[in-house]
Amino acid sequence: MLRFHVRDLRAGPASTEGTLAPDDPAFAGLGLQFRAPVTVEGVLQPTDAGDYLWRGHVRAKVAGECRRCLSDVTLDVDDEIDVLFSADPELAEEPSVYPLAPQVDVIDVTPAVREELVLSVPPFPLCRADCKGLCPRCGADLNAGPCSCARAGSTS
Repeated sequence: MLRFHVRDLRAGPASTEGTLAPDDPAFAGLGLQFRAPVTVEGVLQPTDAGDYLWRGHVRAKVAGECRRCLSDVTLDVDDEIDVLFSADPELAEEPSVYPLAPQVDVIDVTPAVREELVLSVPPFPLCRADCKGLCPRCGADLNAGPCSCARAGSTS
């Protein structure tokens, strides 16, 4: 469960466990393709200041393309998340604070999961650190070995 009624949280911390399907509407417009459901776990608890602290963990497998050789890659996301949900307008500009309406009834951690996933996925993934990429002339995958351009252009 990733949505909680505030009245239930007044009794103490709540365990947040859930799975979001790869095609969940929360991920619409992100441009990410998930290879498996996104798993979420953590604890949501009220603070003495009237805010709500969520300490969570998100795991996902995201499809990508190597920036050098264009091969398919799977990016593993395995991140800890600490965010605060607050109605305090002075905290609204803090990057780890999610604003709440003053009289909120439900807290949903899904927007934090969405944002943290976007921040966790590298924009230019590599299939491996030593990827040699593609030949700029013929487009051959240089990870498979030298291309014919290298031999044809050499002088002996």
